[in-house]
Amino acid sequence: MKLAANLFAALLVLLAAQTASAQSSYPNRPTKILVGFTPGTAPDLVARILADRFSEVWGTPFVVENIPGAGSNIATDRVAKATADGYTLLMGGNSSLVINPSLYEILPFDPLKDFAPISQVFIAANVLAVPPELPVKTVAELVALAKAEPGKLSYGHAGVGTSQHLAGELFKYMAHVDIRPVPYRGTTAMMPDLLAHRISMSFANIVNVLPLAREGKLRALAITSIKRSALAPDLPTMAESGFPGFEAVPWFGLIAPSGTPKDVLDKLHGETVKALAMPEVRKKFDELGLEPVGNTPAEFTAIIKKETPEWAKVIKDAGIKLGN
Repeated sequence: MKLAANLFAALLVLLAAQTASAQSSYPNRPTKILVGFTPGTAPDLVARILADRFSEVWGTPFVVENIPGAGSNIATDRVAKATADGYTLLMGGNSSLVINPSLYEILPFDPLKDFAPISQVFIAANVLAVPPELPVKTVAELVALAKAEPGKLSYGHAGVGTSQHLAGELFKYMAHVDIRPVPYRGTTAMMPDLLAHRISMSFANIVNVLPLAREGKLRALAITSIKRSALAPDLPTMAESGFPGFEAVPWFGLIAPSGTPKDVLDKLHGETVKALAMPEVRKKFDELGLEPVGNTPAEFTAIIKKETPEWAKVIKDAGIKLGN
């Protein structure tokens, strides 16, 4: 009996060692980071920065896969249903994790139950931009034009439930104007129509707007964050432009499927935080107008829990509908 017990104990030790060895070998094959938006957008660019860093540190490929559509729900759902081994990750944002639960009657995933948050990576801002041909130079002038021509102006957004969509609907609600929404599969898909004045305006990501505004191809009117951006200090906030309390900013973080081994999550979290602290990475973020975060999984989870009911109230009060 004693011999059997000793053999059993030894077997448990061996199995534990083998399991630990298998887990500590992560990553030992290519890993995908899914992004629910088109290439060239903020979450795509940041995912590629992290993927390059992870590939360099661990010596195995980390590749970014863009799966735009449905306010990033398609990519989010794919990660929710992926094997929980750390080889399929999501650069997930508040559109799918916080906002969409209040817009969609049924979601194919549960933002809290189906994911293991690793770290919030960045907070960005949107910029209200118009083509130079539109005869307005301030938000007040845009509101006056929209009221003079109800239903004629339109705004483009990157998909239902995105911060761009919510910003547009908040603007309509607070300004009491009738502006038609036009959905696209991401900001970069929308830009040609905005540049060609086929749509009247957009609350597009600062990453995509500022270079075009500096070239005179777009006119930036205001930023959607509470504070002005260091990247464009002369650009007023929407709050300063006559809309107190207006805030609609996108944030994104690295997320794994629920059930991913803790040591894998710890590895990814540790390397994400290290990457975000690197001077060269912070310089890239500054150039893109992004604020790096790098919080803990618990802090990231708390933000999702806190902001979900807050946005639910905004959506209800503004009467925002799924068809917008």
